[in-house]
Amino acid sequence: MTTPTAPTATPDHIMGVYNRAPLAVERGLGARLWDDKGQAYLDCVAGIATNGLGHCHPRLVEALKTQADKLWHVSNIFRIPGQEELAGRLTDATFADVVFFTNSGTEAIECALKTARKYHTANGSPERVEIFGFDGSFHGRSYAAINAAGNPGYVEGFGPRLPGYTQLKWGDYEGIEAAIANPTTAAIIVEPVQGEGGARAMSEADLDQLRAWTREHGVLLIYDEVQSGMGRTGKLFAHDWASDAAPDIMCVAKALGGGFPVGACLASAEAAKGMTVGVHGSTFGGNPLAMAVALAAFDEISKEETLANVREVGGYFVQQLNGLKDRFPDIIVDIRGKGFLIGIKLVPVNREFMGLARDQHLLVAGGGDNCVRLLPPLNLTIEEAREAIEKLEKTCEAARAKAAAA
Repeated sequence: MTTPTAPTATPDHIMGVYNRAPLAVERGLGARLWDDKGQAYLDCVAGIATNGLGHCHPRLVEALKTQADKLWHVSNIFRIPGQEELAGRLTDATFADVVFFTNSGTEAIECALKTARKYHTANGSPERVEIFGFDGSFHGRSYAAINAAGNPGYVEGFGPRLPGYTQLKWGDYEGIEAAIANPTTAAIIVEPVQGEGGARAMSEADLDQLRAWTREHGVLLIYDEVQSGMGRTGKLFAHDWASDAAPDIMCVAKALGGGFPVGACLASAEAAKGMTVGVHGSTFGGNPLAMAVALAAFDEISKEETLANVREVGGYFVQQLNGLKDRFPDIIVDIRGKGFLIGIKLVPVNREFMGLARDQHLLVAGGGDNCVRLLPPLNLTIEEAREAIEKLEKTCEAARAKAAAA
């Protein structure tokens, strides 16, 4: 009889679920981060598209400090004026009539999935439970969210798959239309621009077609704009680029709080008809601190000059990155994405490339399909973008030299 070996605790006592970079961050300002040794880095990760206005934006800092002196937390059994104010901003700017506030994008996704199934139950069709997502998608790490995305690396080892979740293939129009026409289908969930999946952007025509099919068959359309929303593509939301593709339900988070934990599930009054008293809730969702910061962030991000900057500097990035692709075909395979959600598909392993970029004091994010992502703050200047391109060029040179030496 053997005695099981006791697991060894990590030195920092943090559960070992992150493959962290060897960089201890101490402070940040704008598009810069400084480590605990005083070294500065150009941050094109932005908390994974979360610090939409960069680090320590003065308006957000002021909003947080002012609210901290007034009220931190109060239960949702009471009215929270900041919620009503932010909900008004969001509904005025979108298709939505109602909002449920959460602490994260994952929680917003959970609310959206429940809202979709409850809608059909309220309509007398409880058999309509099927949720169809897409290959390469990412919707968060909770149990329903990982099943909606279906990435094998995220669902394996957690017991049986949840029933009622299936993934469609991006571009398989026949299969997509057939799934929508299925009489037990409740909803389609899609990222207009994929984030973790490799920065693939669904075309405006495809979004319009998806919307037309779902309307025809009484299926709800859910957009996961947790990463692509809040100005990331140069419009307030990525689906705004399409002509007639407004969803029934939409999830936002990340940049909505400018770095403070906040998310939201937006819905039309019709789609939310089943969300009655007692069917859903949150302890911290929509707390006064989060609402104060999110209001400040929303007002700054929704300014036309902020969105115009994303379009202008994003165009510069695409032009320059395609130039690098032409010069380094042995390193860069493809440039994809939209606005400031940019994917660079690589020949070398993306994690190795991220390390080489870090050597140049440039921080980039990983992504699926062997991509790295550029997710800079929305107020990144053209000078900072030029610096990022120069650092990426040196990174490509280092990657080429490393491959030659192998």
